[in-house]
Amino acid sequence: MRLLYFHSMGNVEPNKPVGPEGEQEGAEPKGPEPIPLGGPSHPEPAPDPARIRRRLLAAYDAGKRDLPWREETDPYRIWVSEIMLQQTRVETVLPYYGRWVERFPTVEALAEAKEDEVLKLWEGLGYYSRARRLHEGARVLKERYSGELPGNNEELRELPGIGDYTAGAIASIAFGEAVPAVDGNVKRVLSRLYDLPAPAPVELKRIAGGLVDSDRPGDFNQALMELGALVCLPRSPRCGECPIRTQCLALERGTVPDRPAPKAKKPVPEVDLVVLVAVARGSDGEKKLLLRKRPGSGLLAGMWEFPGVEATGSFHGSARNLALDLGLGSELGGNPGVGGGPDAGGSREASGSLEILGSPEVVGSPDTALVELPVITHTFSHLRARYRPFLFLIRQNKTGSILFIGRVANPKA
Repeated sequence: MRLLYFHSMGNVEPNKPVGPEGEQEGAEPKGPEPIPLGGPSHPEPAPDPARIRRRLLAAYDAGKRDLPWREETDPYRIWVSEIMLQQTRVETVLPYYGRWVERFPTVEALAEAKEDEVLKLWEGLGYYSRARRLHEGARVLKERYSGELPGNNEELRELPGIGDYTAGAIASIAFGEAVPAVDGNVKRVLSRLYDLPAPAPVELKRIAGGLVDSDRPGDFNQALMELGALVCLPRSPRCGECPIRTQCLALERGTVPDRPAPKAKKPVPEVDLVVLVAVARGSDGEKKLLLRKRPGSGLLAGMWEFPGVEATGSFHGSARNLALDLGLGSELGGNPGVGGGPDAGGSREASGSLEILGSPEVVGSPDTALVELPVITHTFSHLRARYRPFLFLIRQNKTGSILFIGRVANPKA
């Protein structure tokens, strides 16, 4: 698939591809040399909305990217694409979008699906709450709107997971309503276009609303987002390729690198999490893993995981205590089923709301059977987690299979 960039309409062929970098930040400019950040040769006194609309739409028509959702008129599929694109790069979304609309081609198909199936299809795309809100929204649409998305901005905002930006994007693209859609890319474009160091959301919405083309609101909003994604980059912006560079006050004043003003980054907290990778081997040689389900809200809500807990003291000691809490320590008495105790066979409740079927036998005690595995580090948007896994072997006896279901003991983890 070719990625086409915006070009200055005066000196570049409209459909000429520029390069393969896509949306990569910091890529070196291709094509025309960028105009120095001191300002263009003939700056115009102030941004002119009519010229901005005309030049931006002309550039968009000449060089817009060929993306599957741009050929869609189905509001449902436009909605899906907008949710997937939130905080996610286009090239990442493309295969997920294709698989999604193949499996859930309509609102009804999504509404009738089970949550586990929805999350499985979303697996790897991140920010799983988006998938849940899509699923929840589909059920609302089926119950209240006969499976159809409402055709205006205000009603769209009533659906789960749809805020100002997403409502504006769907309303303008799918229904032709002349409303703005201000995402991070548009914020950056407008901040530079009007030389605003720290514009408030209400100010950006007002400015964007005054620019929207009443005849082609969806195309204009997409053109503005595309400009921010491909040309008006956070670093190394391609000002020489911008079709509206003569309207840009920040370019005229030499403040492009400072618009919008960068926010001070807050330090990301770090946490060490001890994880128990308990492996049960049955009499038939089949291996099974101990898993449990996280709570329905919070980080990784509703996802299955190896039991874990925030480390207190030594990592080995924390893992040992976790194994004991789960009823997997031979010194607890007898065959240690859930909660320990000599009669722990069958189904019982345990700390952490785990359930076990059958009576496993631990190969050694937590003091001797724990094997430390390599550390895995993962950075979330607000947390850096170091997972410290410990392997723990269990031998299943003949009384039955093992099944673990339950909630995480430490919701903050």
